Amino acid sequence: MTKHLLSLLVEDKPGLLTRVAGLFARRGYNIQSLAVGTSEIEGLSRITVVVAVEGHPLEQITKQLNKLVNVVKIVELEEENSISRDHMMVKVKTEANNRSQVLEAVNLFRARVVDVVSDSVVIEVTGDSAKCQAFLRVLEPFGIKELVQSGAIAIGRGSKSMSDRIK
Repeated sequence: MTKHLLSLLVEDKPGLLTRVAGLFARRGYNIQSLAVGTSEIEGLSRITVVVAVEGHPLEQITKQLNKLVNVVKIVELEEENSISRDHMMVKVKTEANNRSQVLEAVNLFRARVVDVVSDSVVIEVTGDSAKCQAFLRVLEPFGIKELVQSGAIAIGRGSKSMSDRIK
């Protein structure tokens, strides 16, 4: 299966996210990551979807997405022509004898401690998916108590913008 990263520019209307997610579900595709937020254009939001599919059925989904009234534009972002980031917070069990090792890992991965209590720390890390997964593998021996992760967000490289022809 190949992983695809889609960026959708959509009208900010109630129920659209449900229709978009439903389109993937009806075709039996599992959305690996989904992030939604405002865009640079008032009244439009950006949806970033990561989905793994076999072969070329993604073309069919993009055609179906384009038929949705509130979808303004869809772009598949190629890995080499885009920048993608994940964001996560991890609560890690710490004790006096291992806290310094956890903090070393935080520095090594350019992460940030956002909360400290006597028996745990909450760490925030941002980066590509591989960096975030590697960070989790390093923290695993200490005991991950809780993990919260956002969906991937992505943007194309260079001066072109999805909204160039829309404004």
